[in-house]
Parts: sequence; C-alpha cells; structure tokens
Amino acid sequence: MGDIVVLVPHDEGMSALADVPGISPVRYDVDGELPEAAETAQVLVPDFLATQEAVAMTAKLPNLQLVQLLSAGAEHWVGRLPDGVALSDCRGAHGGATAEWVVAVLLAVYRDLPRFVRAQDERRWDYHYTEELAGKRVLVVGAGDVAENTARRLAPFDVDVTLVGRTARTGVHGIDEVHDLLPHHDACVVIVPLTDDTRGLVDAGFLAAMPDGAVLVNAARGPVADTDALTAELTSGRLRGALDVTDPEPLPADHPLWTAPGLLITPHVGGSVPNTMRRAYEVVAEQLGAYARGERPPNLVENGY
Repeated sequence: MGDIVVLVPHDEGMSALADVPGISPVRYDVDGELPEAAETAQVLVPDFLATQEAVAMTAKLPNLQLVQLLSAGAEHWVGRLPDGVALSDCRGAHGGATAEWVVAVLLAVYRDLPRFVRAQDERRWDYHYTEELAGKRVLVVGAGDVAENTARRLAPFDVDVTLVGRTARTGVHGIDEVHDLLPHHDACVVIVPLTDDTRGLVDAGFLAAMPDGAVLVNAARGPVADTDALTAELTSGRLRGALDVTDPEPLPADHPLWTAPGLLITPHVGGSVPNTMRRAYEVVAEQLGAYARGERPPNLVENGY
C-alpha cells in the first residue's frame, strides 16, 4: 500500500508533514483548481478558520476518509461531511494564545484600559481608581485545552478559578450546575465548542444569574450567546464584557454592541498570533502520524467539552 495522500493548503504544512512516515503531502490552492492528486487523496486539511465554502470541496474528493482541521472549532463541519468521512480538530494548538487573550481582556476591563486609551486619544489626563484582577472569582465554562491554559495563566494573579464541563468530574463541575455557580463569580469565561447543546447557552437566564457588575468573556463562538439578551444586559450597563466573537460576525457597523458601555470587542483574534500555523501543523503531524499507523487520531471530534 502506498503513502496516504494529504491535501495541504500551506507551504508550512508541506514542510511539517514532509517527514511523517506514511504521508504524502500535496499542496493545493484554496482559491484555485484542485490538483490531479485530489482523485486519490484520503485526507483534506482545510485552510485555517475555513467556512462552509470549504465543506463543498469534500464532494470533489472521491477517496476522502478524514478531514483534519487547523482550528479547534469544528462547527462548520460537524454533520456536513459525506458518510464515512471522519473529522479531527486541532485541539492543543491554540489554547495558549487564546488563554493569553482571555487574561489580557480581563486585565483590560478591570484596569479600565479602554477608557484610558480613549482619554489618550483626546490628550486628556483621566486619573481615577480602577478595579484589579487579583482576588476575583472566575467561572470558566468549558474544561478542555483552552480552559486548562486559562486557569494556569490566571493562577499567578491570585484568581479563584472554577471549571465547568459537559459532565462533572474531579475538579470540574457539570454544566447542569452553571446557573447555581454564576451568582458567586465575578467573571464568566465561555470557552466551549459550538454544538447543538451549546448554541444559545448564554441566554437571558444565564446572564440574569450573573451578579451586577460581573464580566462576561466570550472566547468561544458568537452563537453560543443569545445576541439580543447579551445586548440588553450590556447596553443597560448591568454587566460588562469582552467579546472576541459575535453573532453575526463580522459585527455590522450599526450594531448596538459597538456602543455598549463596559464592552471590549476584538475581531476574532484570540488565536491569531505569528506561531499559529507552526503550532497547528505540529498537532496535524501528530494526528496524521497516528492515522498513517492505522491508529485513531486523538483529536477525532466528539460532541463534548
């Protein structure tokens, strides 16, 4: 049996997979025609943060057996692949960068950095006291790689972190407890995959359970939160927040979230750092190495968090 043909969208991927035994990487252009090798390709690596347009590519690959993502989010792919085609995500590649973003925005909100930046733009000396991150109680909804990285990075700030997962286990509360936990935390960080179970998880009831002045951080996907309910709480000033994702995304220029007091918005950049592709392809190499050995890739998508 010959090597497994893997379609790869980047030169970095070609280099990273060149020495993986049993793998034959073939470069393709995401905006062009597929190479002849597509007829025999068993694995497709879509572009980073690829959307529905990339899913359609799978119909042109008659021997496809596995889609290996460069992102941790798999919502555009789950339930949309041809029968018999497996899906593996890139869990482990972006956890550190996204966790760093979480810490950064929590510091920015508590130390009132957006207000100071606006004052600087106006050349105005806006001296005032701020809150601090130290001593805060942070509820992290999601208990995977990003959550673990977040908890580790918050520890030096003397933050009390509580983890929530799909089911309870040692050191992790179950999602059925989240409404009881929210009133006792100063901030809630949402880091879950977008699935049928998590779509709209952060709804009016979820937000109402958060105490006045609490901070909601969404580092997951926009549809995990009910946009109308979130807009209502933030524009009223009762809650504060930091969003790296929105629904819709990109956020329209006339959307009321732009002017909500106490809200910091970034354009889905949590994992967008210079080493993103290097780390992603390191994970891909591990996944496809296992696949080439006839093993189950460790990151096969299962509907948990």
